[in-house]
Amino acid sequence: MKLSVVDQAPIPAGSTPTDALRNSIDLARYTESLGYTRYWIAEHHSTGSLASPAPEILIARVAAETSRIRVGSGGVMLPHYSPLKVAETFRMLHAMSPGRIDLGIGRAPGGSRLDAYALRYRQNDGDDDYAGQIIELMAFLKRAEFPGDHPFGQILVTPDMEGAPDVWLLGSSGWSADAAGQLGLPYAAAHFINPNPTRASIERYRQAWEKSGHDGEPQVLVSVGAVAAETEEEAQYHYASQKLRRLMRDRGEWDNGPIPTPEDALEKLATLGESPPSLMADNGEWPRVFVGSTQQVHEGLAGMAEALGIDELMLITVIHSHEARKASYRLLAEAFGLAPMGTK
Repeated sequence: MKLSVVDQAPIPAGSTPTDALRNSIDLARYTESLGYTRYWIAEHHSTGSLASPAPEILIARVAAETSRIRVGSGGVMLPHYSPLKVAETFRMLHAMSPGRIDLGIGRAPGGSRLDAYALRYRQNDGDDDYAGQIIELMAFLKRAEFPGDHPFGQILVTPDMEGAPDVWLLGSSGWSADAAGQLGLPYAAAHFINPNPTRASIERYRQAWEKSGHDGEPQVLVSVGAVAAETEEEAQYHYASQKLRRLMRDRGEWDNGPIPTPEDALEKLATLGESPPSLMADNGEWPRVFVGSTQQVHEGLAGMAEALGIDELMLITVIHSHEARKASYRLLAEAFGLAPMGTK
C-alpha cells in the first residue's frame, strides 16, 4: 500500500500564515523521510483558515526542500485559469524537478462564487467549457498537435524539454470519473469532500477506461481524512477542532478564522449540544475522516482500500497541533509498513 499526503496548509489559532507555510515545508520533508509517495498542495481562496491560494508557488519550494517524494497540486482549479498559463507554470516546475511533478486539476471553485468571478479574466464569459480546457491543457503539456489549422498549434510551450508533469483528474462526482477514464488520465477520488459516490465513481472510471480502449491499467487513488494517535481518546481530542468547523459550516454559521485549539473547540461543542443526525453523519460506506487509535484508523483505511481495489491512499489531516499532525502521519506510516527514506 502506498500512502501520500494532501496538504491544505492549515493556519492554527495563535500562529500566522507564514507559520502555516513553514509547517507545510516541514511536513513535506518529514513525510518524505517516512516513505510517503506524493505530497500534493490544495488551492483555496479567501479562506482565513488555510494559507495556500497558489499551490504552484509552494510546490516549487517543497520540491526544492525534498529529493524523492513526488510534489504536486491537489489541485489547480482549472476553470479559473488559461490552460496555456497552467501548462507553462507546470512545465517550469517540471524543468526544475524533472520526473517529480504531478498536476492535479479540478473544477471546484476553491472559494466563493465571488472569488471565482474575480479570478476569471473573461468575467463576462459565463460559458463553462471545463472539458475543452482539459483537452487544451493536455495538448500544450504533451506537445500534441492541435487539430487542423488551429492557431494554438504555432505556440511553443516553454521550457521546451522532454517529459511532462503527470496529470491527474480530481473529482467527487461521476462526471469527473467518466472524463478521466475517457481521456486516459489517472483519477483521484476526493472522498474527504464527498464520501457518498466514492465507490460508484471509481467503478465508472474503470468502466470508462476499458470502454475507451486505453493501454495499460487505470490508475486511481482516494483522498481521505485521517487522524491517528496512540489512543482513540487522544485522536478525538485533536479532531475536535475540525469537528467544530464542520458542524458550524453545516449549521450555516461558518467561521472563516484559523483552526481552533482542541480546548476551545471542545468548550464550544459542549455549548452547542448534540448536532442533528443529518448534519454530522456521513452517509457513504466509509467516513470522510477516520479518527481513532493507530490500529483503528489503519484497519479502517486498509479495509476501504481493499474493498475499492486500490493501492494508494492520500491522507489529509487538519488539526491544530503541527506535532500531532506529524505524529498521525508517522503512526500510519509505521502501521502500513512504509519503508523510510534511505532503506530498502
